Amino acid sequence: MKILVLNCGSSSIKFQFFNMDDHSVLAKGLVEKIGLNGSRLKLTKNDGTKVVFNGEILDHKIGIEYVLGVLTSTKHGCISDLSDISAVGHRVVHGGESFSNSVLIGDEVVAEMEKCIELAPLHNPPNLKGIEAIDDLIPGTKQVGVFDTAFHQTMPDHSYMYGIPYSLYKKYGVRRYGFHGTSHRYVSNRAAEILGVDYKSQKIITCHLGNGASVAAIKNGKSIDTSMGFTPVEGLLMGTRAGDLDIGAVLFLMEKEKIGVDSASTLFNKHSGMLGLTNISSDARDIEDAATKDGNKLAQLAMKMYDYRVKKYIGSYTAAMNGCDVLIFTGGIGENAGITRKGICDELSWLGFEIDEEINEKTRGTETIISTQNSRVKIMVVPTDEELMIALDTQKIIGDE
Repeated sequence: MKILVLNCGSSSIKFQFFNMDDHSVLAKGLVEKIGLNGSRLKLTKNDGTKVVFNGEILDHKIGIEYVLGVLTSTKHGCISDLSDISAVGHRVVHGGESFSNSVLIGDEVVAEMEKCIELAPLHNPPNLKGIEAIDDLIPGTKQVGVFDTAFHQTMPDHSYMYGIPYSLYKKYGVRRYGFHGTSHRYVSNRAAEILGVDYKSQKIITCHLGNGASVAAIKNGKSIDTSMGFTPVEGLLMGTRAGDLDIGAVLFLMEKEKIGVDSASTLFNKHSGMLGLTNISSDARDIEDAATKDGNKLAQLAMKMYDYRVKKYIGSYTAAMNGCDVLIFTGGIGENAGITRKGICDELSWLGFEIDEEINEKTRGTETIISTQNSRVKIMVVPTDEELMIALDTQKIIGDE
């Protein structure tokens, strides 16, 4: 079985093409700048060869047509015919309260997804465009939707509810949904496999740390809490997002700066976080260099704030689960920044978290246990693979049909 995984953004399409016999990646790539000047397709073949195709890519349908054309091309392709694509799995950002699992896509599912557009107006429309494009280009091909929010639908109401009038929750669905669910699910399952323990008997805290970042508390195989909320802006300090912020401060700044809702959204989503604090970059590598090599005080402050926010969530989720068996770091920062992992784990030894500094410093992007032999909690680095998780869900659902 061969499965194509699509992640359609507002002006981009990420794709990976899997051979599910051995989970190998036959091809992967990115279509970028859709509808803009300089649009192109970047392809990485299974032998590591990279090729760039420049062209006028006006919309998502044309972008996916390019992808399908490359996959079947004589020179660069890996299949002879589009019929070799058994199914397509789509990353869908928001499933609201309608979807607690991945689903086979049909007209009723699309209708429910359309209802979720107001919850994710920037993300769900391009996700739907990808589904529509596959329907048009390779009709009859089975498609599966895998939702970022689905894994967190197991949260109890006392975790996901906000302290607002209940009528507003019922009217507008304002509650904590959480995101990065596919990543949290993948790395927590993978960690249990590596450790040889029963996933459904573990208390696991997963830290997905990248430009966007979130922490999840997973008890007995179910998400019981997560740091992102109604939108991805809540929770940790991120590359450009403010994270946890007093609503009063938001209203105060809107009044003082004389800005409306759209400008406020841009301020707290695009110009805050590590970028806003340092005025250097949203990239953690640039911040780390400025802090450690240049002695930049604001960069040092931003790193301390970043570590402190994650540390607080780990402590609170340990309390919420009455303990923790496994702590996992994943995402671009979590997998590669030993200095950040150490900064987070420092002063948590009283809770049973003890990091092996030598192993931690050497670990970059590999599945590794980085805790000491005496640590009561297993601390691990587990690289995420959301695309494989989407492919596995797609295979399972198609196989069940």
